[in-house]
Amino acid sequence: MRLGVDLGGTKIEAALVDETGDCLIRRRAPTPAAYDAKLDAIAELVAQVEREADISSPLPAGIGHPGSLNPRTGLMRNANSTALNGRPLDQDLAARLQRPVRCANDANCFALSEARDGAGAGCSSVFGVIAGTGVGGGLVINGALLTGADGNAGEWGHTALPWLTADELAVSPHCYCGQTNCVEAWCSGPALSADHLRNTGEDLSAQRIADAAAEGDEACLASLERHAQRFARALASVVNIVDPQMIVLGGGLSNLPGFASKLETHLQDWAFTDELVTQVRPAVHGDSSGVRGAAWLWP
Repeated sequence: MRLGVDLGGTKIEAALVDETGDCLIRRRAPTPAAYDAKLDAIAELVAQVEREADISSPLPAGIGHPGSLNPRTGLMRNANSTALNGRPLDQDLAARLQRPVRCANDANCFALSEARDGAGAGCSSVFGVIAGTGVGGGLVINGALLTGADGNAGEWGHTALPWLTADELAVSPHCYCGQTNCVEAWCSGPALSADHLRNTGEDLSAQRIADAAAEGDEACLASLERHAQRFARALASVVNIVDPQMIVLGGGLSNLPGFASKLETHLQDWAFTDELVTQVRPAVHGDSSGVRGAAWLWP
């Protein structure tokens, strides 16, 4: 068995995963705000799942988290859960859990899970996309995570949205990273809500927009179409640089009906190719992919 932990902004999940990829035991808890409280919550969940499985010898732990570990300093950075930034998360968890720990960005864990036995199974190159409160990505080549020279590969959410229209340039939303017009600032769930508010005066969540669109609301349908067009432009940059065989969608926005097929259609208009080979599919393992991928950080 393998032990995985998914440290999210609102919840922490720990799971024991067997050799076939099945989650034998999964337990969740709310994510505390303070750093030390996060470590305590992870330790309590790990102890719980190992106790329920009657495991006496601690298993090595794989940890998925927002942001990344700086390979030069060993400190966390770029996490929207800001209490993690500047902390040696892997060292602190290894000490707290009394076992070896491997850490990776949560989008990387998602991509690894889906490449191994999910929507990207059998593909030589898989780009995993998490689109929800934020936008992240991870790249798996021939079954192995590509983390990059600085441990920062796949952060397409903080590249600029390409081919901006005049209307979009007039808005130029700011991103928490300090830049403007980031993919995250245009393509996240809150960005969809903000765009709808600007165009209609209605303050609706992404889910309420999707629900109203399903009932035929024309304004909500238009908002979802603008969102899909922007998302496709953003993914076209990934296709033009990486040319992945499969793009797998995760996060709350991946559950929008027909979103994957719509993106694949719109990609044809923007990718630099005469015939789009890249496929776009929703995740097979849903919100289990993060914790499963964390478990797969150990061979």
